[in-house]
Amino acid sequence: MIAKLKGVVDSYGEDFVVIDVHGVGYLVHCSARTLRALPAAGEAATLSIETHVREDQIRLFGFLSDVEREWFRLLQTVQGVGTRVALAVLSTLAPSELGSAVAMRDKAMVARAPGVGPKVAERIVTELKDKAPALSAVDPAAAKLSADLDADAAPRPVADAVSALVNLGYARPQAAAAVAAAAKAAGEGADTAKLIRLGLKELAQ
Repeated sequence: MIAKLKGVVDSYGEDFVVIDVHGVGYLVHCSARTLRALPAAGEAATLSIETHVREDQIRLFGFLSDVEREWFRLLQTVQGVGTRVALAVLSTLAPSELGSAVAMRDKAMVARAPGVGPKVAERIVTELKDKAPALSAVDPAAAKLSADLDADAAPRPVADAVSALVNLGYARPQAAAAVAAAAKAAGEGADTAKLIRLGLKELAQ
């Protein structure tokens, strides 16, 4: 099982790179984002590797970091997501952006990836929300508020403040994160107007 490759970039293909390790060329499939970040041919490169072994072939998938590789694995636990779709998602979203999208249940952001329709995007943010908290940099309070809004369980002033910010043109995940921070700063009992005012300050930072 290959877990890491350290060598020299030999050549590039449409969705792969060939890494020369002491004279042996390893063909490694990568996301478009990873391929763009790798150096030119002849220069040194290191990739975290996920090895897929089947009866008729062995395929290597390469990543810039162990976190990106872990997202690749997690994505494939979702029904309808194989290696191609997982790479498409990672080509479109950086690991931190994907973590934010899952934590905030932002299926629209995930659906930006080629080949990912609304249903698959919904499954990704729903099925991974409990599996990937350690890979997300999102404030847990913001993630909880987003979930409460989906379940109509958020306090009315909070829900109204998020709605107001969305009406002003902010994306719902951004609005939820700003209001969550505002609610934490204002304390319990803050009215809608105060939450909107503090939320706008958060968004202006």
